[in-house]
Amino acid sequence: MPIEIKMPALSPTMEEGTLAKWLIKAGDTVASGDLMAEIETDKATMEFEAVDEGVISEILVAEGTDNVKVGTVIAILMQEGEAAAPKGVAPKSATPMVAVAAPPAPAPAPALAAAPVAAAAVPGMTGDRIKASPLARRIAAAKSVDLATLTGTGPNGRIIKADVDAAGAGVGAGATAPGAAPAAAPAPGAISTPISVEAPRAVSPVAWDDTIPHQIDKLSNMRKTIARRLTEAKSTIPHIYLTVDIRLDALLKLRGELNKALEPRGVKLSVNDLLIKALGAALIQVPKCNVTFLGDQLVSYSRADIAVAVSIPGGLITPIIKDAANKSMSAIATEMKDLAARAKDGKLQPAEYQGGTASISNMGMFGIKAFDAVINPPQGMILAVGAGEQRPYVIDGALGIATVMSVTGSFDHRAIDGADGAQLMQALKALIENPLGLLA
Repeated sequence: MPIEIKMPALSPTMEEGTLAKWLIKAGDTVASGDLMAEIETDKATMEFEAVDEGVISEILVAEGTDNVKVGTVIAILMQEGEAAAPKGVAPKSATPMVAVAAPPAPAPAPALAAAPVAAAAVPGMTGDRIKASPLARRIAAAKSVDLATLTGTGPNGRIIKADVDAAGAGVGAGATAPGAAPAAAPAPGAISTPISVEAPRAVSPVAWDDTIPHQIDKLSNMRKTIARRLTEAKSTIPHIYLTVDIRLDALLKLRGELNKALEPRGVKLSVNDLLIKALGAALIQVPKCNVTFLGDQLVSYSRADIAVAVSIPGGLITPIIKDAANKSMSAIATEMKDLAARAKDGKLQPAEYQGGTASISNMGMFGIKAFDAVINPPQGMILAVGAGEQRPYVIDGALGIATVMSVTGSFDHRAIDGADGAQLMQALKALIENPLGLLA
């Protein structure tokens, strides 16, 4: 019996995805475990494997299709010895197709005698909507230029500012458009301002100048999700920011000694690995910051799972170091190296990047001195790490030079009071400046 291959749910929160690429074609034979397609979710592009074996008789959703709902039938698999069903005939397991009679066509509306141009012949028009940029519309209204008479030279026939300017230059005040009847003089006291009969339309939230050379790229599912989640976070979470300067000299010395000892094992610690350990330990010391706000409930965690921001092509992903406070720094370094590599290849499993109790974002490698990070809900805080640099610093009452970095904690003020956040930053500073405590 033919088998329906459906759009899979590749993460617990996935409701739809993009069928980025087919790795098979109709007529191909597949076995269980064979890669069939690449599917773009809100977090990554993941490979979809075959469960059953047989021959692909039909592909129902073309590659590159966006917003494919989970559960949608995307292909049909015929098992060995079966003949392909006639085209258009659904397999037995598919929902039967029900024919619906088309409603009778409405009687044509009488043509408007005064219409100068037939709607079907208007360039740059889609249905009842004229395709024009917001800037072009404003200029056309100011110059009394009828957009319906213009041919767009922008992308997909869109009318842009240059088209309106060119039309406005050729039509003087009181001039008559070609082929149009002369306008009748207004009656005494009548309003002479042109009245638009164009159907109402939504105003674009962003006005941009389409006269500048540009290209327009479709947003990936990941970028859409990042935009949505960051907008929600900044608009619904009251952020409080606390910054401390931390001296790094002792941590850098310890890192050098540990790397020398770990060299035979092929392990190399980064500063970020040590900071992950320090944040995990600080959260265990100050559990009031290791929380999630749920409206009328507060979840307090007994384990610190640190989500680490990793930049990948097209966006950002946060693989998680679980139980960071109780892992050795060599284990954190090895795990982080593996997670970051697989994140950039789009090979992470949902359980490896969803969840976490707090996050860390390190932009020090780009020379960024300090920044404020946006909380990754439902977590209660995120640590923004700046670059370590040599600065004048008071050491034992005397001015000297030390390697110092600025670190800013962003806290959900609904769940974490400023005093508790300050206590966490104080504990973090103590652990980094006296790093032997991280080995205990």
